[in-house]
Amino acid sequence: MSLSHMENMPLSHSSPQAAQRPSWKQWLLYSTIVILLLLCSFGTLVLTFLPLKTANEPCVAKFGPLPSKWQMASPEPPCVHKVADWKLRILQNGLYLIYGQVDPNTTYKEVAPFEVRLCKNEDIIQTLTDNSKIQTIGGTYELHAGDIINLLFNSEHQVLKNSTYWGILLLAKPQFIS
Repeated sequence: MSLSHMENMPLSHSSPQAAQRPSWKQWLLYSTIVILLLLCSFGTLVLTFLPLKTANEPCVAKFGPLPSKWQMASPEPPCVHKVADWKLRILQNGLYLIYGQVDPNTTYKEVAPFEVRLCKNEDIIQTLTDNSKIQTIGGTYELHAGDIINLLFNSEHQVLKNSTYWGILLLAKPQFIS
């Protein structure tokens, strides 16, 4: 190639339309997918090495919505005992799924601020403070025999009981090698 031909060559080539760099939205989507895959892989590893045995007998309890009473999967579930409204005692060690829905009473205008607490014994494990929308409560927790789980409100009138409920499901029991 002679020098005269090189003088006429452009310094940069414009890329075709299909070869453009991804937008920030695509990068966000891709990075979210990668993070979710990493979290799923980590969760799989933990569950692989954690000696758990899935629960054989169903153990499910649910309180609410109105009429507010405990509904049990069987007459005497082997893993929980009803203590009071919104309160259970755990009878077996295990991995439990706690689930629920809290429907705030948007007409409540009293002094107590809106606060719903999911508690394990005396410890708060989750708090809801947004009274503008229906919210879910719960998660997966390792619970031990004797633990008390309950849902507390600053005021009973802060929630609509005809659409507020919570429940618990035994997922797995620990199996320790002796």
